[in-house]
Amino acid sequence: MTQKIVFIGAGNMATAIISGLIKDGYPANAIWACDRDKDKLDQLKSTLGINTSQNNSETTLLCDVVVLAVKPQVLNSLCVEIRSATLEKQPLVISVAAGIPSSALAQWLDEDTAIVRTMPNTPAAVNCGATGLFATAKVSVEQKDMAERLMKAVGVCAWVEKETHLDIVTALSGSGPAYYFLFMEAMEKAAVQLGLPQDVARLLTLQTAAGAAKMAIESELPPSELRTRVTSPGGTTEQAIKTFEQGHFIELVSAAMSAANIRSSELAHQFGGKK
Repeated sequence: MTQKIVFIGAGNMATAIISGLIKDGYPANAIWACDRDKDKLDQLKSTLGINTSQNNSETTLLCDVVVLAVKPQVLNSLCVEIRSATLEKQPLVISVAAGIPSSALAQWLDEDTAIVRTMPNTPAAVNCGATGLFATAKVSVEQKDMAERLMKAVGVCAWVEKETHLDIVTALSGSGPAYYFLFMEAMEKAAVQLGLPQDVARLLTLQTAAGAAKMAIESELPPSELRTRVTSPGGTTEQAIKTFEQGHFIELVSAAMSAANIRSSELAHQFGGKK
């Protein structure tokens, strides 16, 4: 029997997951979206053929899976709103809201609620997402499979055993796209300063990034070995790598990710009362 899913919050992430599910063969008539913005709901209904509603509690009572896809700041009030419905229906609750710990969700809903926390990233919008997932003890094997199916609809996903590891996932894949954008920005700017036209610099920068990522994904070799194979002794690449090393590039990346990890933990305290 096909499980019914409701997405509460119909923003970019919810839209991406819904689109991915439908492309994956999930029946549109088993999917609901709830949002205050009626125009957004009408657009989703028109383009994807899903059900829509502006009543969160009533729709929760209809569904087996509830995806919380709202901003962290409003998650508390939303959980209070649907609490009675979740107590009656006992659905799997999947949160895509950054920073809110499962302990806070359980407090706002019910201690027996099956909760999966996820940390997706923005490339989910183009079906190239990377998502970390954490399941509480109340989540069954079947429910874990369901959560995994949702997130695999927009990319790859990996389970973590400790919830605190989601802070590391946030620093790695959650914030990671911005790191690559910054590096691409820097490469393009440097190429222009060296004399290339900007359109040529951008084209070659983006294709180089895409090609390197594709090679790393398809190869069984680690990135360190792939880098070594490109770096000929005495060549141009070696000179560039030496310059990166002299600037302590590895240490800088480590420091940046540590800062993101710390901030993720701070936000969990701020929004969810994490202990």
